[in-house]
Amino acid sequence: MEKIYMIPVNDAYAESCGCPICRLHEKAENNYLEYYLGPSLMEPDTRKITNKTGFCPVHMGKLNKAVTNRLGLGLVMHTHLKDFNDDYTPKLKASIPAKAGILKGRNPDYKQKLNNMADLIERRVSSCPICDNLNDAMGHYVEVICWMFSHDSEFKEKFIESEFHCMPHTALLLRQAAKLSQNDAADFVEALYNNNSRTFDSLIADVEYFTLKFDYRNTDKPWGTSKNSIQRSMRFLSSDGRDFDEQQSKK
Repeated sequence: MEKIYMIPVNDAYAESCGCPICRLHEKAENNYLEYYLGPSLMEPDTRKITNKTGFCPVHMGKLNKAVTNRLGLGLVMHTHLKDFNDDYTPKLKASIPAKAGILKGRNPDYKQKLNNMADLIERRVSSCPICDNLNDAMGHYVEVICWMFSHDSEFKEKFIESEFHCMPHTALLLRQAAKLSQNDAADFVEALYNNNSRTFDSLIADVEYFTLKFDYRNTDKPWGTSKNSIQRSMRFLSSDGRDFDEQQSKK
């Protein structure tokens, strides 16, 4: 088992609020954003990758907000645009359909060429080294989580007592649990079930109470834990809760 992943896993589960795997994802993502805006930008091997892939729309936006290295981002964008243009523009020109005329009939081949061009664009705009690295890191994290649950009693207790695991990360855990022995999987999934069923019950009750507060007859009743129940539900259903905080809801 890769011990390098155990420390951040333990740290994430030491906190009592929210989904621990979301915390792991956010920290890893920030590290990769810093990496691709740092000295690695000028490394030939890194530039070969970013020239070809660029970044997905989500991570382009996050790189744009991280204004620590505007020049570096500009250099990456410049060479990526050139690579994209060299790959795409000649192929687009070659895919322009010939017009059908009296002497030249219709040729349905143009439809496949246009679909191929659409596929090329979609592949290129969705490719992203940050996503690739994150997917690899998260795969290691969930593997470590399942292993530690079965071999580390202290961590098992942290897992059982964690507030919740968001739905997308619950799916990751279940796929990893399918690789465990039947007995280990039974204990792990039961803990996951207990953890998330408590969260479902709590959120359903809080969101219902939130809606009832809009009835004038309940105006003077205290909000209790329902006031931020919409945002907490969003965090539970989503693997990225940073846009679901209470301050955003007041804007």
